[in-house]
Amino acid sequence: MPFSTPIVIKYGGNAMTDPQLRQVVARQIARTTGAVVVHGGGPFIARALDEAGLESHFVRGLRVTSAESLPVIERTLTQLGKVLAQEVGRAVGLTGRDSGLLVADPIDPELGFVGSVTAVNRELLSGLLSLGLTPVIACLAVTAGGGVLNVNADDAAGAVAGALEAPVVFLSNIPGVLDDPADLGSVLTTLNRAQIEARIADGRIAGGMIPKVEAALSALHAGAAFAVIADGREPELAATLAGERGTRVVP
Repeated sequence: MPFSTPIVIKYGGNAMTDPQLRQVVARQIARTTGAVVVHGGGPFIARALDEAGLESHFVRGLRVTSAESLPVIERTLTQLGKVLAQEVGRAVGLTGRDSGLLVADPIDPELGFVGSVTAVNRELLSGLLSLGLTPVIACLAVTAGGGVLNVNADDAAGAVAGALEAPVVFLSNIPGVLDDPADLGSVLTTLNRAQIEARIADGRIAGGMIPKVEAALSALHAGAAFAVIADGREPELAATLAGERGTRVVP
């Protein structure tokens, strides 16, 4: 089954918490030819860690992953991916364990078992797309030595987009990058590298938004057609995927 140019959709955990809205988005993803979904699961992971008696810690917007929390995170993300794939329909839930789909190196000992993607199995994704299947990828990667690392979903989506030379849309629970973090109506329509670096330096871009903008820039550098940060709670996905909503990140 032929497919058009792929489009990578990063589906943020915070945008997935409403089951009814998630099913609406899943149906729209199912109608998007060439979609590749990379998902996070922050709220689900936080709940699972709390139930296991483990605390959540973050450094520079990234979750610290200990040896004790890694199995809990992997179970949670894997199950969430299977549920999302079922909701999409003709889809398959995957992690980096599958045919070395995502390979990563550790980032920083301070973060524990957290990595940054260094390689993507493009052939696997292209093969699934050619069969008319939507790959749904949980943000877990393998190391060269066979270990498992937790990967920020924004970083994973950017790496996949770069490998496929595809546009990438980061969907979360915010309308885009805000000029004023306290004003949800101050969405910036475009943002370039220099502006991003300045806003990180003065604190207007902070926390979990930092990995998003950095992943968008990395994807563009690796060959992505375009990158957009937008609201995954919008009922009409087509305009967002076309880059008509949210913040378009440019070089």
